[in-house]
Amino acid sequence: MFGEKILDYWDDIVSDLGKLVAVPSVAVPSEGPHPFGDQCAKAIDTVVEMAQGYGLTAKNVDYYAAHAEYGEGEGNAVVMAHLDVVPAGEGWSTDPFTLTIRDGKAIGRGVADDKGAAVVALHCLRALKDAGIQGKRKLRVIFGSAEEIGMADMPYYFSKEQHPDMGFTPDSGYGICHCEKGILDLSIQSENDSPLIRTFSAGTVANAVPAKAECTVVCTQEEYQRLVAAAERSEISFTVTRTEDGARLLAKGKAAHAAAPEHGKNAAAYTVELLAEVFGVERLGSFFQFIHEKIGLCTDGSQVGVAISDEPSGPLTFNLGLVSANAQGCSLTVDIRYPATKDGAWVSETIEAAAEEAGLGYRLLSDAKPLYLPKESPLVTLLSEAYREVAGEDCQIYSMGGGTYARQMFGKGVGFGPGFPDDEPCHEHDVNEQIDLRRFRLHAQICLEAMYRMLTAD
Repeated sequence: MFGEKILDYWDDIVSDLGKLVAVPSVAVPSEGPHPFGDQCAKAIDTVVEMAQGYGLTAKNVDYYAAHAEYGEGEGNAVVMAHLDVVPAGEGWSTDPFTLTIRDGKAIGRGVADDKGAAVVALHCLRALKDAGIQGKRKLRVIFGSAEEIGMADMPYYFSKEQHPDMGFTPDSGYGICHCEKGILDLSIQSENDSPLIRTFSAGTVANAVPAKAECTVVCTQEEYQRLVAAAERSEISFTVTRTEDGARLLAKGKAAHAAAPEHGKNAAAYTVELLAEVFGVERLGSFFQFIHEKIGLCTDGSQVGVAISDEPSGPLTFNLGLVSANAQGCSLTVDIRYPATKDGAWVSETIEAAAEEAGLGYRLLSDAKPLYLPKESPLVTLLSEAYREVAGEDCQIYSMGGGTYARQMFGKGVGFGPGFPDDEPCHEHDVNEQIDLRRFRLHAQICLEAMYRMLTAD
C-alpha cells in the first residue's frame, strides 16, 4: 500500500498547517493585484513557497489560485483544495488563527475547511516525487482562494490553465460525493417602513447560519417589560436592555453551515419571530413581515413554496444568512441548496413572485448548477478501490448539499474526504473548528493512495 508513506511526512504536515492557519485568509473581493484581498494573497505565496521548498514545480496564477505539480504527460489529474476561510466569529476557546494541538485534536480556523486537506495533498505530491513514481499524466494540487465566496477563482484559473481529465476535492467527506445540490443565492431589498424596528444586523456570510443578531426598536415601558418576558421564554438566548425610547436586543443562536441549516439556531429568524409575538405582525413593516410569513424558522423553504426533494440528493435547504436594516433601507441574503435533478430557475422565480407580491425588490445573485457523476464512472471506481485498500472497508457513495470545487471540474471530479461519517463534529463554519489528528492520519493515507492511482492509472 503506497498510501502509508505519507506518515513519513507527518511532522512537516502539522508544521505547515500551523503556518497556513496563521494567515487569516478570509476572501474579500478587491481591486488591484490581489483579487481576493491581501491575506488570501499571502496564503497563496505561503503555499507556493512551501511547494518550491519541497522541490515541486509551483505556479501562482495571478493570485486567483496556484498549483503545485508533479509528473509529465498530456493528461491532467487534479486535487483541488482552498486556502480561504470564513470569518472566525466570536466565542472561540483558543486563538482561531493559532494552531492549537489539544487532546489529539488540531484546533484553528481552516483546519477542517480546507487548509488541513490542502497541506496533506501538497505533501502527497511531495511523497510521489521523493519516491520517483513514474506516472501516465501530470498530477496537480490546485489551491484556490475564493471558494467560500462563490468560487470566482476557478473560472479565471481554468481560463489560463489546462482542464482536468479527472480529479477530486478533499472538502466533503468519505466515501465519495458523486452528487452536489445546486447553490442559489438571492437578495431581497426594500425601504424600512417599520414603525418598530430602527436597526437590525445579523450574519457575516450568506453560507452560514447567523449565530448573532442585534436590533433596536421603539417601544413603551410596558412593551419593554413584555419583550423581556417573551425573550426569557425563547429557545435561544436574548439580552434586552432599555434605551431612551425603546430597547436593544442581542440574540445568540448557533452557527451552522448553510448546507445543513437545521443544525443551527438562526439568531436573525428567532429575533423576527420574537418581535412578531410581542408587537404584532403589522408593526414589523413589509420587509420583516415577509421574513416572518415567508421564511420564519423553517429551513426547507416550505413557507415560501419551494420545499422540493429528489432521490439522489434529498430536500432543498433554505438559509437566511444576512439581514440588515437602518433608516436607509433593508436587505437580506438567502443561501439555498436545491436538489440535483431540480430546476434552480423555478426556485428563483417562485421566491421572486412572492417578494414582488409583498412589494419588495428581488435580485438573483448566483445559481451554481448541480454536480452529478454516475456511480459507475471510472473515477468513482478508482477512488473506491483506493479507499478500500487503506480503510479495509467498502466506500459509500453519497450526495450532499455543500458546494465544493468538484463542480468546477467540468463533470470530471467528485468530493472525496477528508472527514469520516462517524467523526465527532469538526465545527467548520463555527467556533472551535477542529480535526481529530488520528483520523486525519487515515485520511492522509487514503489521499496519497488515491493520488498515486490517479497518477499511474491507464
